[in-house]
Amino acid sequence: MKRILFVHGRAGTPLQYALPRIAECADLHVLAISPLPTAGAEAWRPRCASVVEAWQDRPRGEELVELVMRRAKQIDADAVLCLSEYLVLAVAVAAERLGLRGPGADAARRARDKRLMRQRWQETEVPIPRFLPVQGKADVRRAIGQLTPPLLLKPAWGSGSIGQMVIQSKSGAAHAFNALTDSLGRNDDLGLVEWYEAEASRNLLVEEIVEGTTEGWYEGNARHRYGDYVSVEGIVAEGEYHPLCITARMPTVPPFTELSSNAPCVLQEPLQRRVEEVARAAVDALGLRNCGTHTEIKLGADGDVAVIETAARFGGSVITRVVEHVFDLDMVSMLTRQLLGEEVEYPGRMLVRGRGAAATLAWLPVDASGRPWTSQPVWRPEAARLETLLSSGSTIESVAELTAPAGSTVPRYDPAGGARNCFGRFFVTAEDAETLMTDLYAVVNGLERTLAAVPDEH
Repeated sequence: MKRILFVHGRAGTPLQYALPRIAECADLHVLAISPLPTAGAEAWRPRCASVVEAWQDRPRGEELVELVMRRAKQIDADAVLCLSEYLVLAVAVAAERLGLRGPGADAARRARDKRLMRQRWQETEVPIPRFLPVQGKADVRRAIGQLTPPLLLKPAWGSGSIGQMVIQSKSGAAHAFNALTDSLGRNDDLGLVEWYEAEASRNLLVEEIVEGTTEGWYEGNARHRYGDYVSVEGIVAEGEYHPLCITARMPTVPPFTELSSNAPCVLQEPLQRRVEEVARAAVDALGLRNCGTHTEIKLGADGDVAVIETAARFGGSVITRVVEHVFDLDMVSMLTRQLLGEEVEYPGRMLVRGRGAAATLAWLPVDASGRPWTSQPVWRPEAARLETLLSSGSTIESVAELTAPAGSTVPRYDPAGGARNCFGRFFVTAEDAETLMTDLYAVVNGLERTLAAVPDEH
């Protein structure tokens, strides 16, 4: 059987979902650069041929690449794979030097550094908001004079909306810069940092905020229930992009923290094909070779769109599980076989119709309008009757690996924290997309009340 080295870091697809699927394709060897989760470990640890934990040494840069290469050679790996945004570049460099399939080192850098990403898209006329690379406070103030506020200050190597700050005028530049810098400092403590590029945290971006709308895209009441952006989930195989499906969203929580990814998308097929076309142009421009992709696109007036970003990895949380539930596409296994050089069957066109509906829902201590919770309940999963929030026939499951342990107190909401605010993740299913959206709003707006009603154990 072939052998694959999986490099584990914080964030990305949960191991309890991904690793059993990888192990079906090859002997699975794990190299952990971040602490391995204990929740859900019974689903994947028995499937591993070996597990090496190297996170105590906190390897970075070339040291990390050499570690990955050394371990890959020790097991005579046929492929190396990671699912964490923060390891994409290091693993891509290692794969390229080993002569193994991967996204390609230069392409992976373009998919990680949003400055390079946007420069390439600007050159190839992919629709994007105007932007300027910045580093210090003076750069931010100058950018405000050259772009049209409101503006978004964000880390060039970031993910999960962490550290994003809205700037209305020059007077707010210093506060936004200081808040972002403080936020990135907390990321380092959590391991939510770029592992290869040493100066990544100093590289920032200021961009104009694109005016999004659901008008002309969604019909009827859906215009008020869905967010004004979508994502295209896909795989690049030997340089050919295969868009697989669109995941829709609830509106973000201010400033731009994501709540959900749901399928199927209810946009009419011609509109989905328009999104597919723009996603293809964005991914093709980066020159990726073999990897998963997650491309976020803002919906504008009169059918216009703007590409927000593309990642050379799958969408995080349990987006891959959502896609498998609705479209019967096991993206993790497909990519694994692709990296191993096996033949993989891809849909001829992006799929627009599925079976049933599913979503990954972020558990943030806010309601759907972004109002922070006024209480800090304790999470007692055995007593919390979350199913009472759902429609008949729907299901909800807390993803153990991505949810705080039982007995934890829900923290206060931090607007600059982005995905760091996420206390947990839910996987929700329903009979159809309309029922799913009703259920998602019911959970987000009713969760605080439901948890507060759980009797204290003492």
